[in-house]
Amino acid sequence: MKTLFTLLSAALLTSAVQAGHHNDQATEWTSLFDGKTLHGWTQKNGRASYVVKDGTIVGTTAKVSPNSFLCSDQIYGDFELEFDVKVDNALNSGVQIRSRTHGDKPNGRVNGPQVEIEATEIKGGGEAGYIYGEATSRDWLVPNAQRKPHKHFKDGAWNHYRVVAQGPRIQVWINGNAIIDLNDPVGFKSHPKGFFGLQVHSVGLRGPFSVAWKNIKIKELK
Repeated sequence: MKTLFTLLSAALLTSAVQAGHHNDQATEWTSLFDGKTLHGWTQKNGRASYVVKDGTIVGTTAKVSPNSFLCSDQIYGDFELEFDVKVDNALNSGVQIRSRTHGDKPNGRVNGPQVEIEATEIKGGGEAGYIYGEATSRDWLVPNAQRKPHKHFKDGAWNHYRVVAQGPRIQVWINGNAIIDLNDPVGFKSHPKGFFGLQVHSVGLRGPFSVAWKNIKIKELK
């Protein structure tokens, strides 16, 4: 009887663990870009152009325009995000996460954490994948000691990003390489959730330069 009770207890425990694991994985991947239209996205700030071309979203600079952002209409908190990106070497870009506009006004300045997109050629090693506080008073959210130049971003080619944000923790990988594992309770307090934003950086009188995204998908974490 004791043996039977032990076996039944073990079986129930295993089932509970498996059920819990299943619940953790219950959220499916959702595409944020249908490859044909900009449905589900709205431009905020700036005059850069965003168009769909060959299954990608292409953002192109406009002279003397401030930073431009193509923002998701939906709001997200904890998530796993993946996308592919290719950028002209002379252009700085990024993807906003958990972001909002100042005063929550439609045309307010976009602000929040930004995952950096940057070529490596110019500096002999770039800062792609590190987290920047766009339009906040904090500048880089990654401590200087951890923000070391690297060459995991491939210039002139498609690069695969993976971003996991859960609570105050933000992790970033580029092409399978771990870039940063950031614990930022201050940032999480001010920006616990928000929209995604595809940035085309201001370039003054230079350009035109372009950045392209594709295969944008998200899995919400519970």
